[in-house]
Amino acid sequence: MRQANTKSRPVRSFVRREGRMTTAQKRALADLWAIYGIDDDATPVDEHLFGDPRDLTLEIGFGDGDTLVTMASEEPERGFIGIDPHRPGAGRTLLQLERASIDNVRVIIGDGAQLLPQLITSASLARVLVLFPDPWPKKRHHKRRLLNPEFLQMISDKLKPAGTLHIATDWAEYAGEILIAIESTPGLVNATGVGQFAIKPKWRPTTKYERRGLKLGHSVFDIAAIRK
Repeated sequence: MRQANTKSRPVRSFVRREGRMTTAQKRALADLWAIYGIDDDATPVDEHLFGDPRDLTLEIGFGDGDTLVTMASEEPERGFIGIDPHRPGAGRTLLQLERASIDNVRVIIGDGAQLLPQLITSASLARVLVLFPDPWPKKRHHKRRLLNPEFLQMISDKLKPAGTLHIATDWAEYAGEILIAIESTPGLVNATGVGQFAIKPKWRPTTKYERRGLKLGHSVFDIAAIRK
């Protein structure tokens, strides 16, 4: 009799609904990956990713790439890394980078919870952004939420001392859960005080999910944490 496979599978914070890729997106992944891509078996990166030491910003879940590209174009002295599991969005992002001649961005395709521990050196990031992660609103799906204590502890390890973690969500219940998780994570402290939300910083672009939430009448909650 065949034995049951008892090895547990990691819980993913996303569902892979990639949709159809355009010819241009396929071309971008084929031709531009060598320029902008970081493979999942690459040597761990640090502040020397772009040669000279730079403050690195990591965006987890860059989606269509608009926010990542906007920030990189406005802060050319910084280095930016984006990670997202969806290939069409990555292809679109690479096209934007090529068209705008932006050279301070690198892209990872995959699950942040699985890949970041091995691809990012400890204490190498100046800033991490998680903008409008999937709230998984049904209670039975809450285990899929990305911003759990284990994930936050990993992010804390990747941040430099005094590095910042910035989160935004339009889901009030999730926002409260995130605050509690941050304030219980060793190495992180709420930048605006216990139980307090932050003011949206001027450097954070408005995302399409944010516009959608505001159109639906949702409030937007910004959360800022600092690495001790």
